[in-house]
Amino acid sequence: MKTSARVLSGAGLAAALLLTAAAPAQPVPFAGPTPTADGKKGGQELPGMPSSLDAQDGGAACTPASGEKAKKQDWSRQRLDLDRLHRYGTGEGVTVALIGTGVAPGAAGLKGRVTAQGAAGEDCVGHGTFLAGLIAGNGGGQPRLAGIAPDARILALRGTGSRGQADADLVVRAVREATEARAGVIAVAVALPRRDKALTRAVADARRAGAVVVAAATPDPDRRATEEVPPRTYWPAGEPGVLSVADMLPAGARPDSALPTDGIDLAAPGAGVVSGGPRGSGHYLGAGAAVAAAQAAGAAAVVRATHPDESPAAVARRLTATAYPADIPQLDAYAAVTTVLGDSGTASGAGHAADPVAVRDTSAADRATGRATLFVLLGSSAVFAILWAAFALPRARGRGWRPAGAGGPAKD
Repeated sequence: MKTSARVLSGAGLAAALLLTAAAPAQPVPFAGPTPTADGKKGGQELPGMPSSLDAQDGGAACTPASGEKAKKQDWSRQRLDLDRLHRYGTGEGVTVALIGTGVAPGAAGLKGRVTAQGAAGEDCVGHGTFLAGLIAGNGGGQPRLAGIAPDARILALRGTGSRGQADADLVVRAVREATEARAGVIAVAVALPRRDKALTRAVADARRAGAVVVAAATPDPDRRATEEVPPRTYWPAGEPGVLSVADMLPAGARPDSALPTDGIDLAAPGAGVVSGGPRGSGHYLGAGAAVAAAQAAGAAAVVRATHPDESPAAVARRLTATAYPADIPQLDAYAAVTTVLGDSGTASGAGHAADPVAVRDTSAADRATGRATLFVLLGSSAVFAILWAAFALPRARGRGWRPAGAGGPAKD
C-alpha cells in the first residue's frame, strides 16, 4: 500500500506541475505612491498652481511665490521612470514651443534655456512656467525634480490673455511663430471649444514643417459651473495628426471632474504633479490635461533627440505604440525612447518602465491548458487501473475467480 500511495502522490504532483506550467501568466498591476486629495505630498503641503485667474479681478495680484519646497520625487516622475530615462536621453538640441500663459525666463530651474519675447516673457498666472519646468526644468538644485527633457530649450508663446483665458487668435499666431522658429515639438496647453479654420491650417503647416504637435485634450473644468458639460471635441487636440493627451490619476483612471471628450491618444500623470513657478524657488502642485500634455511633449522631445531621423508621425506613433496598455494608453517615456519598433510601428523589443502589462493572445495557452488537463486525467485513470489490477487480480485468483463474499469451495 505504501508503494501505491507513493505512486498516487507522484501522479498528483505531476498533474499539478503540468497544470501550473500550462496556465497563462497573470498581469501585475502598477502600484505606486498616491497624492492625497488635500494636496499633501509626503506629509508636506504645497500650494496649488491655477491654470487661470479670475478675469473679473483684473487688478488682483498674480499667483504668489510658494514658500514650500518638495522634499521627495513625486509619483509622476516615478511613474515615467525619469531617473532611468535620463541615462538614454535628455532632449538636448530640441526646442519645445510652449503655448500657454507665458514663461518667466529667469525662473528657478529654467534660467538660460527659455526664449520669450514681449508678453510671452510675463507669466502672472504661473501655469506656463509650471509646465515649462515639467518639460525642461533642471530641478533648481533638486535633480530628482527635473523635467522630462532637462536639456531641451523652451520657446515661450502666448495662447491666453494675462489672466489665463484662452484666445483662439493668440493660439493661431503662436502656432505660426513656432513653425517659423522650426520648433521640433509644439505643446499647446490651451483647449478651445470650437474649431477654427485658421488654426486648422496653422497646425497642418506646422506638421508639414516637421513639428510634433501635442495638445491638451480638454481645458480644466470650471469649478463654478453648475450644469453638466456634454461630451465634445476640443481644439487643436481634435485636429488630424495632433497628439491629444488627457490627465490620469496614479491608478490610471481619469479624474471624476475631468471634462468628457473623445479621440484621446494618450493619458499622462495629471494630478499631484510637482513643479516650480515664475517667482521664488518654491514648488506647487498642478493638475489637469495641460499638465499631462506638457509631460507628453517632454517625452516627444527626448524621442526626437534620440531618434532624429524619425518623422513627426513616426514620433507620435512611437509614443502611442509603446504606451502602457489601458482603456486610454498611458505614456511610458522610457519605453518610447528605448523600444525597437518593427516596420509596422509596433513594439518589438525593450521593456517598459514599471513592468507594464502586455496585452496578448492567450488562445494558444488556453488550448495547451486543455490538452494538459486531458493528459493528466487519462494518465491518472491509467495509474488507478494498474494499481487496481495489481491489488485485485491476485485476490480474485485465490477465490477461484468467485465474487468477493461468496462461500468456500464448491461441494460435489
